[in-house]
Amino acid sequence: MATASSLPQDAPAYWADACRHLMKRDRVMKKLIPQYGGACLQSRGDAFVTLARSIVGQQISVKAAQSVWDRFECLPRKMTPAYVLKLKVDDMRAAGLSARKVEYLVDLALHFANDQVHVKGWATMDDEAIIAELVAIRGIGRWTAEMFLIFHLMRPNVLPLDDIGLQNGISQCYFSGEPVSRSEIREVAGSWAPYCSVATWYIWRSLDPLPVSY
Repeated sequence: MATASSLPQDAPAYWADACRHLMKRDRVMKKLIPQYGGACLQSRGDAFVTLARSIVGQQISVKAAQSVWDRFECLPRKMTPAYVLKLKVDDMRAAGLSARKVEYLVDLALHFANDQVHVKGWATMDDEAIIAELVAIRGIGRWTAEMFLIFHLMRPNVLPLDDIGLQNGISQCYFSGEPVSRSEIREVAGSWAPYCSVATWYIWRSLDPLPVSY
C-alpha cells in the first residue's frame, strides 16, 4: 500500500490520501494499489518542453518519437520558445518532423512567446480553463491537454475519457474484457472522485507495470 513513507520524495502531496480513498471505495483499486505501492505520478520538464514532446510524438510509435525528438532537441541552442522560433523550417523537416508538426511547434512557441498561455496563472485556474487555453494551440487536442494536466500539473481529478489505455483497463478490470462506453467509464469513475487521475494511473499500471510519463 502506498503510505507517505514508501513514496518518492517528489510524490504529489495528495497521493497517500488518494490511495486510501480509492481502496476504501473501489474493489478493483483495493487489489491494484498494493501491487504498485512504491511508485507514483511524477512530473517532468517544463511546460513548453512537455507540450513540444507531445506534438512530436503524435501518431508515431514511442521509439520513433524519441529518435525524432533527439534530433530536434539538438537544433535550438536551448529548448525555449524564442530559440525554436529562430529555427529554419528545412532543418526541422530534416530532423524528421512532418510539415504539419513544424507548423504546430511554431504555433506552440508563438503562444508561449506572446503570453497567450498563462503559465503563471495555471495554479489558480481550474482544469477546464487550462484545457480551453491549450486546445486553442494548433496540434493540441483535449487528450493532450488532459495528459498535460495529469503529468505536468499533477492535477488529481482528471478523467481522460478518450484515452485508449483507460478504456482497455476499465474493460479488463471491471467488465471482463467487454468494450466500454463513455457513460460506463464515468459510472466506474464515480467512486474515484476527487482522485480520478490517481485511479487512471493505476489502471494504466494494470496494463503496463512500467510507469508512463509525458
